[in-house]
Amino acid sequence: MKHLKKIIIISALVITSILLLVIGSGYDMYKEALKQIPLDKKIESIQQKENYTKLDEVPQIYKDAVIAIEDHRFYKHHGIDIIAIGRAAFNDIRHFNFEEGGSTITQQLSKNIYFTQEKKITRKIAEVFMAKQIEKNYDKDKILELYINTSYFGDGYYTVKEASRGYFGKEPNEITEYEAIMLAGIPNAPSVYAPTVNKKLANKRTKQVIMKMVEYKYLKLEKANEILDSSDEVSNIKTLKIEN
Repeated sequence: MKHLKKIIIISALVITSILLLVIGSGYDMYKEALKQIPLDKKIESIQQKENYTKLDEVPQIYKDAVIAIEDHRFYKHHGIDIIAIGRAAFNDIRHFNFEEGGSTITQQLSKNIYFTQEKKITRKIAEVFMAKQIEKNYDKDKILELYINTSYFGDGYYTVKEASRGYFGKEPNEITEYEAIMLAGIPNAPSVYAPTVNKKLANKRTKQVIMKMVEYKYLKLEKANEILDSSDEVSNIKTLKIEN
């Protein structure tokens, strides 16, 4: 019994030491990123982009769609979503793979502007530190605005304005509700969901976003089906399990 207790204590110490080392490495990565380019300078450079899209230039339904599909607790958390991280960690452990990250919009913004897309735990921790720094200096609407100007929409488009013009030949405030929701779903996997790559998958993804909007009460089911009716290629939502 004593031997078993000793093994447990040693194992706990080893795990704690590894965690502290990884957290320290992530913090160092975060500090080094800020040392190379301070946050205010980085944000200033983004806002100077030729096709930078202000939040008031996009329809409300697009903003609702982005939040519903990417981070439905966006306006409630302070940069990280503990619930989402816990769920993602459980799924990663269950599948023995670091696939889900539980990233908030703020964390994704951190990754977009400072770090690589490589799935490494050290980068993930650096991303968390950066997200907290961003939340401390910018309000939610500005963070959302920056996010939609640093996400990749496929076909070389890095802002909503570029994607709207490129895919639909319209300004962001001219796109249909269906087109707005389609744009919200593309950044998750632009090489798959861009309408120029695979129209069928783009429509399937759009339906997924619409279902999330119904689930999180951004759309009523009747309105969702009305939007889907505007596309001849997507069937209506018959039933939907609403999660709390």
